Amino acid sequence: MRTIIITGAGTGIGRATAQMLSKDQNTRLILISRTEANLQQTLSSLQHPQQHLTAALDVRDAKALRSFLSRIENLTIEGIFANAGVGGENHYGEDDRWEEILSINLTGTYVTIMESLPFVRKSSQAFKHIVMTSSCLGRFGVPNYTAYCTAKTGLLGLTRSLAVQLGAERILVNAITPGWVETEMAKAGIQMLADKTGDDYQKMFDFQMSLVPLQRISQPSEIAAMVKFLLSGEQNSMTGQGIDINNGSYML
Repeated sequence: MRTIIITGAGTGIGRATAQMLSKDQNTRLILISRTEANLQQTLSSLQHPQQHLTAALDVRDAKALRSFLSRIENLTIEGIFANAGVGGENHYGEDDRWEEILSINLTGTYVTIMESLPFVRKSSQAFKHIVMTSSCLGRFGVPNYTAYCTAKTGLLGLTRSLAVQLGAERILVNAITPGWVETEMAKAGIQMLADKTGDDYQKMFDFQMSLVPLQRISQPSEIAAMVKFLLSGEQNSMTGQGIDINNGSYML
């Protein structure tokens, strides 16, 4: 049985990925989120829920994550989906969210991977896989999203560096860069934009979709399918890549 750790597993892309991966009876999931209630909702939606583990903790807390993982008997990890993150604007001044957004999105991902790596190295699987959730905002800038753009761009740098660092150990490291995905975070972002302009939600939603070449929003299950592929071992040649799964929001 392979073990895959998923952070940000309580909602959105993390939950959808857990649901998809749980269909394989030979996969055990370690689900991490800050909110216990969300974790339990995810767990109850999975197939074979009794074989999965959960932990309500902050991904920035290396000590808490280390303690949790060390208590799991004979743990090996074959895959990591470092997905936890927060969004929204930040504005310089007393209430600037710069530190919060960078620490959760960037430092939290780094901590997750580094604390999990000893257990990845224990795995006898020929290839192991790490996937991070970056964003199309790691590809281009958006006004007032300085912290979020910086953090998500940083994750692409972390992906490349770790891919080289871990390549000889056959640990493959990739990132996904979604655009608009139908999650609570995206809905909150669209509502914030609507409030700024005085538009209603639907009008702002339609406007944002008009800026996307495919003029649509992704479903969490679509992103989960890509993550599943990257973790599956069906490909063992791709590493150090940012996968643009964002309806054409960014094109090379």
